[in-house]
Amino acid sequence: MRVIFMGTPDFSVGTLHALAEAGHEVVLAVTQPDKPKGRGGKVQFPSVKEEALALGIPVFQPKKIREPDCIAELRKYDADVMVVIAFGQILPKEVLGMTPYGCINVHASLLPKYRGAAPIQWAVINGEEVSGVTTMQMDEGLDTGDMLLKAEIPLDEKETGESLHDKLADAGAKLCVKTLKELEEGSVIPVKQGESPTEYAKMLDKEMGNINWSRPAVSIERLVRGLNSWPGAYTDWNGRTVKIWGAQACAPDKAESAGVPGTVVRVEKDGFFVLTGEGTLRITQLQLPGKKKMDAAAFLRGCRLREGETFRQL
Repeated sequence: MRVIFMGTPDFSVGTLHALAEAGHEVVLAVTQPDKPKGRGGKVQFPSVKEEALALGIPVFQPKKIREPDCIAELRKYDADVMVVIAFGQILPKEVLGMTPYGCINVHASLLPKYRGAAPIQWAVINGEEVSGVTTMQMDEGLDTGDMLLKAEIPLDEKETGESLHDKLADAGAKLCVKTLKELEEGSVIPVKQGESPTEYAKMLDKEMGNINWSRPAVSIERLVRGLNSWPGAYTDWNGRTVKIWGAQACAPDKAESAGVPGTVVRVEKDGFFVLTGEGTLRITQLQLPGKKKMDAAAFLRGCRLREGETFRQL
């Protein structure tokens, strides 16, 4: 098939590569404009642009895809289908209906669950046991189009947002190739979505990582894992913002449960325990300002942490 591919971040790259490898003619890669990043403000290409250039695919980077001249540019390629995965712009009706097979989206959840911008991280934060990817025939709603195919991925008990991202990116690439094959064959049967059983998976922001120690240890652990690698969970310790990258929820201990949440109740050689609203949280990996990530054993060798000290919500 002649494919126009739309995507921007790392999550999209595997699908672009898989489509080309499967023999589809990717005639154009549409992605977001280049942006300056880092302290030096060096302009950086979106991940999809880098992959497209490596594959010899033309690249189009519109600021607003809905502008008439941008829509006219897409028409020039006479594509059979558009594949959209984490593109970052809402597509207008003219684009959705431009090609014979329409726009096929690869969404990182088992729709209708977790419609929205951050389904991967919210699945971890909410303690889901299974996630997955869904291919969908896009309509004018936000992740509301008819479902085509699904692939389930079980979550590991130590799953992080980053590790699930990689698993779903791989699964989504394979599922997209399968979906286009079945669309061509006419064997795929679209299924309408019902109401979503979960809240809209809103975009992540740094404030989400501000740990409230009054919450149960299980919830805080999921937050730590879900926000790994961005934006990360953090707390205040003696006026310094400390990021928590590794943690383990522990069952309530009567001897340690009487106290203020955020209090360090036990310090061991390779970790320490912080009281929460329910149970304790064993901290196994953290990061001080201006330092690299370190395991708790390394932290305790360099910093004197005593029982009774407190971590606070900023």
